[in-house]
Amino acid sequence: MKLPVYMDYQATTPVDPRVLDAMLPFFREEFGNAASRSHPFGWKAEEAVEKARAQIAALIGASPKEIVFTSGSTEAINLALKGVAEMYAERGKHLITSEAEHKAVLDTCKRLEKLGYEVTYVAPDRTGRVSREQVAGALRPDTILVALIWANNEVGTLNPIREIGELCHQKGVLFFTDGTQAVGKIPVDVEADHVDLLCLSGHKIYGPKGIGCLYVRRKSPRVRLVAQMDGGGHERGMRSGTLNVPGIVGLGKACEICQQEMASETRRSKELRSRFKERVLSELDFVAFNGNKEHHLPGNLNLSFSFVEGESLIMGISDVAVSSGSACTSASLEPSHVLRSMGVGDDLAHSSIRFGFGRFTTPEEVDWAADQVIAAVKRLRAMSPLYEMAQEGIDIASVNWQAGH
Repeated sequence: MKLPVYMDYQATTPVDPRVLDAMLPFFREEFGNAASRSHPFGWKAEEAVEKARAQIAALIGASPKEIVFTSGSTEAINLALKGVAEMYAERGKHLITSEAEHKAVLDTCKRLEKLGYEVTYVAPDRTGRVSREQVAGALRPDTILVALIWANNEVGTLNPIREIGELCHQKGVLFFTDGTQAVGKIPVDVEADHVDLLCLSGHKIYGPKGIGCLYVRRKSPRVRLVAQMDGGGHERGMRSGTLNVPGIVGLGKACEICQQEMASETRRSKELRSRFKERVLSELDFVAFNGNKEHHLPGNLNLSFSFVEGESLIMGISDVAVSSGSACTSASLEPSHVLRSMGVGDDLAHSSIRFGFGRFTTPEEVDWAADQVIAAVKRLRAMSPLYEMAQEGIDIASVNWQAGH
C-alpha cells in the first residue's frame, strides 16, 4: 500500500489508464484541429470529437447534437444560467435554486442578481434534499429557470430530479441540473428525468481535468442560449474556441467506461463506504452522519466528529487525503455553506470530514484510513474537556459558562 491514501474522490479522480491510452495519439500523430475541414488531420480530429459526443450522449440518454463542449462544469454552469437568463429575459427575470448548490451556481446567481434578475434560494431539509413541493411553492409566472444540483458534492445527497423536472415541464419552466457528481455514478436519463440542461466534468469520472460539457435540449422544448464566449462560432455557435481534442477524446472514453461498469462500481463503492463507516462507528461515539441515508451517492461519506476541529483532524491524518467542505472553497475557514443550509450547527459543521471512495480505492486502504481516523479522533478528544463532560452525560448546550472572579 502506497502513502498517502487518496480518499477525496468528490474533489477529483485519477485518470483511468484506458482513458489516457485513448488520448495519447491525439497529442502526437493525430494532432489536427477539429475545425480544419480541408485535410485529413482535421477530419481525423473531427471524427474523434464526434465519436466522443456519441459516447457522452449515450451515458445520459441524449442525442450527440445536444452536447456542447466546455472547459468543465463551472463554465457549463455559467453558459447555462447566463445564457438562459439573457435569452429569455423578456419572458421573465426570476430563477429558482437551492442554498446547497455548488459555488459555481451560487456565484453565477449572485452575478445575475446584480444584473437585475431575482433569485429564490430554497433551503434543503436536514438531509440536504429539496422537494418537488418546495420548488412548486417557489414558482412564479415570471420564473424562467430552475437550477438544482443532482448529487451534492459535499454530503452526497441526491435530489428528486425526475419529479422536479416533471413539474418544471408541466409549468413550462426550463430545468437545469448540475450533474457533475451524479453522471457516471448513478443512472441519468435526460429524457425520462425531464432535464433541459445538464453539466458534467471529465475529472470527476476518471477523465482529464479542464474538459466538460453542457447538455442542451433540442426538442420539446428546444432550449436556446445566448453565447457567453464569442469567436469562430464553434459548438453550434454556443461556445467558440478551438476544441480540446485530446481532452474530449478522454471525456468520451471515460463516459463509455462509466456506462459499462456503473453497476459493479456502484456495488463496490457502497461496500467500501460501509466497511469504513462501520469500522469508525464501532470505535467512536458522538459521530454524526451528514446526508440522506436513502438517496445517496455510492462513494460519498460525510461525518461530523463532535469535540474535534475538522482542520485539526485533517492535520492529524496527514497520510489520508480527505477534505472538509468543498474542494473549491476549502481554503476558507467558514463552516460549509451546504451543512449550514441543512441546519447543521457551526460546531458540528466545523468538525465534518468528507471521505470519497472510488474506482482505485482498495479494502486495505479503507481499513488503514479508518484506523488513522479513529486514532486521531481519540488523541484529539483526550485533550478536550468538553468531550469528558459529554461522556459524563452533561448537556453542554445547557451549561452556564461564567467567568471566574
